[in-house]
Formats: sequence, structure tokens, C-alpha cells
Amino acid sequence: MQPQPPASLPWWRYPLVWLVIAGPATVVVAGLVTAVIAFRSADPVVATDYYRRGIEINKTLTAVGKSALPAMQGRNHAVTPTAP
Repeated sequence: MQPQPPASLPWWRYPLVWLVIAGPATVVVAGLVTAVIAFRSADPVVATDYYRRGIEINKTLTAVGKSALPAMQGRNHAVTPTAP
């Protein structure tokens, strides 16, 4: 008498199958969540005068930079190593 092979289980009864399916399923769900977030919260519109605003910011930073000149020199002097 030959031994009978064990009865085969359906594919969904093997844990390794679910482990293999879980990776791509997680990626699909994450992609859908990302798409929903992207469509629900639109990006803000760039101002039509963005170039002029940038020029104004640069002028403001230049004016502030000149008034902070003594502080910058003091900071740089404090960091400069002394000669041996």
C-alpha cells in the first residue's frame, strides 16, 4: 500500500500567498490615498505680480544688509583665529 499525499489546501489558505499580495495591495491603497489628497487640496495660485514682489524683497534685504554691516564685521572678527 502506497502512502497517500496530504490533501492540498485552497490557495487562500496559505499565509505566504497573503504576504505576497499584501505588498502590491498596500502600494495601490497608498496611491489612491495620495490621489484623493491631491485632488481635494489644490495648490495655491501664484500671484500674477510675483516678479515685482521678488524685486521688492531683494531691495528690502539689501537695505537690511547694509544696516547690519557692523554686526557682521564683529561676528566675523570674533570667529577669525588669532595669528600664532
